[in-house]
Amino acid sequence: MLTLEFGSRDDFDDPTLEYRRLFSELLGTFFLVLVAAGGGILHAKGQISLAAAVVAPGLMVLAIILFMGAVSGAHLNPAVSLAFAVRGDFPWKRVPGYIIVQLLGATLACLFLLAVFGNIEHLGATLPGPGYKAWQAFLMEIVLTAGLLSVILGTASGAQNVGRIGALGVGGYIALAGLWAAPVSGASMNPARSFGPALVSGDWTAYWVYVAGPLLGAVIAVGCAVILRGRGGDPISHAAGSGVLTPGRLQQAAKISKDTGDGNAAPPRP
Repeated sequence: MLTLEFGSRDDFDDPTLEYRRLFSELLGTFFLVLVAAGGGILHAKGQISLAAAVVAPGLMVLAIILFMGAVSGAHLNPAVSLAFAVRGDFPWKRVPGYIIVQLLGATLACLFLLAVFGNIEHLGATLPGPGYKAWQAFLMEIVLTAGLLSVILGTASGAQNVGRIGALGVGGYIALAGLWAAPVSGASMNPARSFGPALVSGDWTAYWVYVAGPLLGAVIAVGCAVILRGRGGDPISHAAGSGVLTPGRLQQAAKISKDTGDGNAAPPRP
């Protein structure tokens, strides 16, 4: 069954099939931004509650991690890809491709929303809330993203972001962050999620907040991960950050880590 779902090891170890990972990121980011920005539009129109608008992206991320986290690691966020790379759990050579397709997926989602709703309500763009200044939203995005990346890196340390624990942890955190912080900054935590609506609607108001805030938050999260768990690069975290793709590869990574005992063994070939 695993072979039917994920394909053969030879197929997914073949670098010429990198498109599978990239398509996974494109598709996943499309669905995430579709729900996040679409929920923002419908909330602004008064058709759904704020709670529904911010919980929906968390549930979508949960579903995405479960159904294709094993393919690409389900980053869906440039800040996540950069954090995994800095930790040594994701190849730097894959970072540009991941970021490009994440931005493309976000843009395609907003083009779809434009076709459905027209250019209204900033197409669900993340903006500082009424009564809050850009610097306040910036500080909020730093803290929220640091928390999100801490959850992701923490669950990835057991390769759980390709399973139920990571899906529940990450999805739950996104929903929780949105429930209390969306009125301040929109709780983006994701430059790609903010990029799509800004590009398609043409509204770049305070967009710097949603690039600088998440990136700085990611740096803080990586620092916290080093303090809590030491340096990255162990086989299990590498499998989680890069995607498993092959049946038995996660078990292979766990065996290598157990056999070495120091967490510094070379990861399975990506």
